[in-house]
Amino acid sequence: MRERHSETRRHFSVEEANATLPLVGAIAKDLTELAQQVVQRRERLSSLPYDGQGHADDPYRQEVAQIAEELDRDSQRLREYVEELLELGVKPRSITQGYVDFPALLGGRRVYLCWKLGESEVGHWHEPGATYHDRRPLAGHVACGERRRGGDSTVSERAEGARAPQ
Repeated sequence: MRERHSETRRHFSVEEANATLPLVGAIAKDLTELAQQVVQRRERLSSLPYDGQGHADDPYRQEVAQIAEELDRDSQRLREYVEELLELGVKPRSITQGYVDFPALLGGRRVYLCWKLGESEVGHWHEPGATYHDRRPLAGHVACGERRRGGDSTVSERAEGARAPQ
């Protein structure tokens, strides 16, 4: 039986999240590039005047078959990349934009440290259920990871009065 990642997820400190970026970044780069190619191929496929019947004289039959085969193969590769990220304990948020979330604790509350492909380090966070556009800078909020009972690490607050919204 396949293990559910959400039940086994760990909490990252900022330092731990940044330490994973070489590997997470490489996977996210491959995932994002392939996802963008898949989107382009799907758009191309939907733009073809193909009736879906596969008549021998249909000039698009061969192209449609080739694109469909590539899409099947690449969709499997996309699933594998996502699975790699999940196994590392991170959550891909947008495979076409390269957004990745790291589960964390901020002031004892569950949050996500967020990173976007191309950024040099994890520098933002957001509440569960929030989007990339709702993310907030970590500057002034985070000192380091600290260990809690059960091995979970957390992100602690630094600035006086700096607290995550209630």
